[in-house]
Amino acid sequence: MTAFLIRGGRLIDPARNIDTAQDVFLRDGRVAAVEVPGKLDALATQEHAEIIAAKGLVVAPGLVDIHVHLREPGQGYKETIATGTAAAAAGGFTSVCAMPNTIPVNDSVETTRWMQEPERGAVARVFPIAAATRGSMGEAITEYGSLKSAGAVAVSDDGKPILQDVVMHQVLAAAARAGLPVIQHAEDTRQTQGASMNAGALAFRLGLRGMAAEAESTIVERDIQLLAGLHDSRAHLHVAHLSTAKALDAVRRARRNGLHVTCEVAPHHFALTEEAVGDYDTHAKMSPPLRLQADRAALTEGLLDGTVDAIATDHAPHAIHEKEQEFERAPNGILGLETALGLSLLLLQQKHSMPLSRVISLLSAQPAQVLHLTGRGTLAVGSFADLVLFDPAEMWMYRAAESKSKSRNTPFDGWTLPGRVHLTISEGRIVHDARVRAKR
Repeated sequence: MTAFLIRGGRLIDPARNIDTAQDVFLRDGRVAAVEVPGKLDALATQEHAEIIAAKGLVVAPGLVDIHVHLREPGQGYKETIATGTAAAAAGGFTSVCAMPNTIPVNDSVETTRWMQEPERGAVARVFPIAAATRGSMGEAITEYGSLKSAGAVAVSDDGKPILQDVVMHQVLAAAARAGLPVIQHAEDTRQTQGASMNAGALAFRLGLRGMAAEAESTIVERDIQLLAGLHDSRAHLHVAHLSTAKALDAVRRARRNGLHVTCEVAPHHFALTEEAVGDYDTHAKMSPPLRLQADRAALTEGLLDGTVDAIATDHAPHAIHEKEQEFERAPNGILGLETALGLSLLLLQQKHSMPLSRVISLLSAQPAQVLHLTGRGTLAVGSFADLVLFDPAEMWMYRAAESKSKSRNTPFDGWTLPGRVHLTISEGRIVHDARVRAKR
């Protein structure tokens, strides 16, 4: 492996409370040294390291996305592990956690291992999230210990919420014993059949069935009650893509009561409201749906006050022909890996004055901590050589046609965002380099 000296940048490492000018030396896929500017020059010369000039750039830990859909196995026409991780690298992500709603569902050791094989062509590290129940059918639970040994970092039936109380109790208890978080897509699907957007006046005017906020919050509240009933400090409930003020309040109360409950918010839920549906725009259709301005404001406040643990994209690619259908028939989901950093800088740092270190923490150190991804989300000596170099002030335009993803389903096509990613290094290898493109 090539050794690198990242020289002259502004190092922001929230996990170690560092925000200052420092140089970083990478060797054999790890962070070998972090020192004041100039101190590592002799070492770089001695080891024939490649010098990467980072003047004017932020040098941060590689971003960590704990909620992506890479579509393999089974739906390679939408995305592959290779193309999905290429999009991740373009967005500054070096670690992605892949949801199990593949074909077949990832409920086995074999599929978990298959997703991590070098033949998949991943340029960022893939951490599989295994199904909580067999086939994600919400009935018999899977073998959590074996799945963890194979590389699974959590269990979830994402997209198919676990509705039976007895099954969810078993899932929480078994996952606690195995040392795995349980990620729940909080939606009472008994209330949302046929729903395609947020419930309210806009859905009524459009003639669409709406999904009430209570369909989310009641499942969050039920899961918290089950968690409390376990009386097991190892039990960890993580609420995926939380979208409503009511559900966020439930998480706050659980924390006050000492329960291990964490949550994530997707950029589209703090960037947009249900108004983005407009004239039946399927690029604004996702699950959970875009909500009211009051919900958007509550999520922003939750990010600012520390209630929300992580920003996760819920990157969900779909083929063009799938989104070019009637609104009710089109599948849920949008792309997210290449726009997450820019949207976070625009709406949290620039609009709400969130410190840059906090934005980076929500996208790196904190998600890594939620899923116990040791050596990720930090640039401490000995950690993995996962870095992103970006200019927080440089504006750039996101063009879906130029996405590294195989799909194009996004409501952010044509948006001008801050924070162009110049370079992404994953485990000591350059996996995205916009510097080359800039020279052409």
